Amino acid sequence: MKRIGTVIVAIVSVALVTLGVVRAQQGRAPSAAAGVPMTLTPMDYIEIQQLVIRYAKALDGCTNNGYDYADLYAPDGWFAGSTDGVLETPFKGRERLAEAAGGGSLKCAKLKRRGGLWIHVMANHLITPSPEGATGHVDLVYPLEHGNGFDVDHMGHVGHYEDVYVKTDKGWRFKSRVHVQPSTKPAA
Repeated sequence: MKRIGTVIVAIVSVALVTLGVVRAQQGRAPSAAAGVPMTLTPMDYIEIQQLVIRYAKALDGCTNNGYDYADLYAPDGWFAGSTDGVLETPFKGRERLAEAAGGGSLKCAKLKRRGGLWIHVMANHLITPSPEGATGHVDLVYPLEHGNGFDVDHMGHVGHYEDVYVKTDKGWRFKSRVHVQPSTKPAA
């Protein structure tokens, strides 16, 4: 009888561990549905950071005619700019997102117009767990010198991104990304 009890305890323990692993792989804590932020693992943080890095590379190089950029978004994901609190019309859907990167029907002509590579440097990346997955805030800087095919308006700090990240069957993706431009209003 003692041996049967040990076997039952072992089976229940394995079942509980398996349930925990499955929930971790799904990227959701049991309480996430109740509006409690999910628990992010160290690997989740790394994967979100890699998503942001892949964003810069795909956007700057207009790789795969902009579709590498578009594929960084969840199927219902979107990108928009915002100036002085006014949200521009979002780019939604794979074709429109590829165009946001300069690709798709635009055929990456931006690379020729600006004389080659554009470099997005994103700094001070803050990732915060949320019930949906995570949110992010990251500063944007263009570190290139004037005279390399860019104008002064595209040098130095050019605002920040406000992100919503979700974990999909293809890994972490942008649910939304808003480029918040520096204010155009004169300082008071």
